[in-house]
Amino acid sequence: MSDNPAITASGLVKRFGGRPVVDGVDLLVSRGLIYGVLGPNGAGKTTTLRTLLGIIEPDEGSRTLLGNSHPREVSDLVGYLPEERGLYPTMKTQEAIAFMGALRGLPWAEGRARATMLLEENGLGHAIDQKIRKLSKGMAQLVQLFGSIVHRPELLVLDEPFSGLDPVNQERLEALILAERDRGATILFSTHVMAHAQRLCDRLSIIARGKRRFEGTVADARALLPQQVLYTPHFADGGITALLPPDATRAGEAWRFEMPGGGIEALLKRLIDGGYGISGLSIERPGLHEAFVRIVGDAAMEDAA
Repeated sequence: MSDNPAITASGLVKRFGGRPVVDGVDLLVSRGLIYGVLGPNGAGKTTTLRTLLGIIEPDEGSRTLLGNSHPREVSDLVGYLPEERGLYPTMKTQEAIAFMGALRGLPWAEGRARATMLLEENGLGHAIDQKIRKLSKGMAQLVQLFGSIVHRPELLVLDEPFSGLDPVNQERLEALILAERDRGATILFSTHVMAHAQRLCDRLSIIARGKRRFEGTVADARALLPQQVLYTPHFADGGITALLPPDATRAGEAWRFEMPGGGIEALLKRLIDGGYGISGLSIERPGLHEAFVRIVGDAAMEDAA
């Protein structure tokens, strides 16, 4: 972990109506990483991001942003895409991007030049002079993203950035996030869609019911679940179930089950000796989605106990 992290949070608490929406969250985000804050809808992700940014103040705990305990003092070094999108509909795309840069201290002429470059590099050069109201929802969302990076921030905070985007624009957004990381920026984004997090995140936290339930890499999360075996016999009859593990379930012509504790070699020998043979065999670690479901489910059971 970096000695000069981009973000820290210790015991962060935020209550609304007496109910803790953020409940003792700790975070440490090293510079230059893509860091995901994952959680189901209503988990407290947006409130956590807003508290980190200084948009709202915590009721308890502390946080720093780019080394400053007063986040608003370093806002010019931050790019922020809120969950609630909003652009002036009568502005032209180039002007909208330059305007957002100007709010962060970027000179107007430089903002217009960078806006043109961003639009052209991302296949939207034809829309430079189009008004925001004429753009599709996905294009308008990308324009707002360009506005959050036009001043080349040290830290980019994106709240549910993939929401509402079609697959093509989702790919564009993923490429932009990677390009910002390669430029040297730190990216913090929230999502409840695991596919994006699995492809992008260097590290991540999972928040459920306002509390942090996991922190680590994607591989760390996936390692919480046992490997899965997909076995296809040459032929099968009713007797094969006596040889397979109790959790085995049919998957077409194959059988799926957890990797036995002692390894798979002894099981395969029994199946071959039993005359069932091996037509297909694959072993894989469950994805981040499965790990997320387990972690969130365990959190619900823990809170109910």
